[in-house]
Amino acid sequence: MKKRKITITKVDGKIQTLKEVYPMIETNTILKKTLTGIGATYSEIKAPRHSIIIEPTKPVIFGKMNDSEHKGDNIMGVFEKVYQNEISDYIETSLNQHKWIKILTTPESFRKVQDAFESLDIDMQTDGYFLLFDEVHRTIKDSNFRDYITLPMDFFFGCKDKAIVSATLPKKVIDKRLMEFQIVELVPDFDYKKEITLYATNNVLQRTKELLKEIGKDNRPVFIFVNSVSIIKSMMKQIGICDQSAVFCSLKSVGNVITKDFRSAYEHWDKEKMAQYNWMTSRFYSAIDIKLQDVLPNVVMLTDCYAAEYTMIDPYMDAVQIVGRFRDGVHGIYHVSNFNRNIPIKSRDDLKESFLAMREVWKYINTMAKSAPTETQRDAFRDVLSIIPYSNFLKHDGKADPYKVDNYLNNEVIKSLYSDCARLRDAYKECGFFDVNYENIIYSYGDFERLKIENSTISLKEKRKEIVALLEQLGDCFTEEQWQLRQDLKQADPLLVKAYDIVGKKEIEELNYSTSKMKAAIILKQNQEGAHSTDAINLINEYFHDQQWYSSKTIKTKIIEIFEKLGIPTKGVTAKTINDYFDAIVKDKNTARGYFLIKSRFNRK
Repeated sequence: MKKRKITITKVDGKIQTLKEVYPMIETNTILKKTLTGIGATYSEIKAPRHSIIIEPTKPVIFGKMNDSEHKGDNIMGVFEKVYQNEISDYIETSLNQHKWIKILTTPESFRKVQDAFESLDIDMQTDGYFLLFDEVHRTIKDSNFRDYITLPMDFFFGCKDKAIVSATLPKKVIDKRLMEFQIVELVPDFDYKKEITLYATNNVLQRTKELLKEIGKDNRPVFIFVNSVSIIKSMMKQIGICDQSAVFCSLKSVGNVITKDFRSAYEHWDKEKMAQYNWMTSRFYSAIDIKLQDVLPNVVMLTDCYAAEYTMIDPYMDAVQIVGRFRDGVHGIYHVSNFNRNIPIKSRDDLKESFLAMREVWKYINTMAKSAPTETQRDAFRDVLSIIPYSNFLKHDGKADPYKVDNYLNNEVIKSLYSDCARLRDAYKECGFFDVNYENIIYSYGDFERLKIENSTISLKEKRKEIVALLEQLGDCFTEEQWQLRQDLKQADPLLVKAYDIVGKKEIEELNYSTSKMKAAIILKQNQEGAHSTDAINLINEYFHDQQWYSSKTIKTKIIEIFEKLGIPTKGVTAKTINDYFDAIVKDKNTARGYFLIKSRFNRK
């Protein structure tokens, strides 16, 4: 594999663009940009040749289509709800008008582009069309949940003119077919490291709340990257900044974020929609351009390894790409994270050994499935094959997908960084893009429980168990922090906190955390407390006396009258209620049922 280095420098304080140092990306090239935002996609869109550019996500394509720099370019974006006939019409029109074809497509929609060219009897692979796979690291990062993200790769390697681009490529080549490519690495001759502050904490919510207050004094926009819509919703509400926030996420998640009180959720980034606090999920980690001109924003990355593993920021790829979104620079960079010492630490070699063991088990069962004497036995072995972990790495043709394999290895390695804050700090230093400042901030109470309270992945009963456990731990609140935590719990589940205050932990557990049973218990307890108040006792003792007989009808009517006067609920009041106030026996008199009152249970006042 040939390697080539091209120096990139600053001219009058401005970093050179790719077009200035490497005007045309050559075929069979792996372009390691090193720096984000130097215009690789821009260069290819402007290049005098037909180009099909595979972009990782739809927001990237929207950004290029709406960028004023490409106003005169013949760009077509292809994603869901763009159909083959539209692509065919665009290709025919472009060729007839002698315009360069510039198609930007998501990996999942690439098949429609293929079909459109085939319908016009054009061979994309040999007829002078350059295929560029942009931000190719996403094929590794997303392959575990985007089944079709690697589908274009086989077609890609069959193309005569092709290249891949990324600023954050893995250290080792994943796909053996890339061994025939040359590596062109852009090497800055200046210090391009950016300062980042890493906060290790047991309370992500509280540290974030305090950080936003600290950096919000100069009213700069803040961009908060966290890959969990439930955490975003919870944090906005608990920090109290919903009216100052905008959320950028997938179309499906937009529907989950919008409520009657919050409408600022969007599928695509647009400066016009920017708020003071801008929350972004992982689809905005790479490739899109956020241009704010003279405004330098603060960037905050959040990780909660207890609430959601997929919020773990990869310092080698995610952090670099996130900061690279801001084409005009940033003011401050912060990463707030908690850590879980129970996460196992595994080296890449250990993981490879585990993977190879999984593969051998799969091969053995597969052999058994093929050689079993009956169809029933073969079906049984095939059922076992489908649940063996190795099957998750297979492509539709039955071969192992190298991108899914590397995704597994990479995810497990990154996960291990969050077992200890020192490991994450060292990873930031090793990646070469950051100068790391580090602070360890520990609070009396961790906050991952508060976020889990609104986490839809656990049951209501489990959430309520967590709240009750925290209420027990809090006891009487003596500090503002304790009081605030109690308020957060009350906001999360008002009924449960009310039940805890009125009937207590033991009865809540006996009621099995049931909503209807807790409501009934609260009403009953309040009735009892009201009925045993001093005013009620005094009025009842004023009317009823020791050693006297009263009819059941009289007793019920009078107690209801007293309760209504005092505003005490009367549901459930009967003649037997007199037993709460007097030692009494049932005694009929002149065919009328009633009670003989022996002695008051309370002293008269």
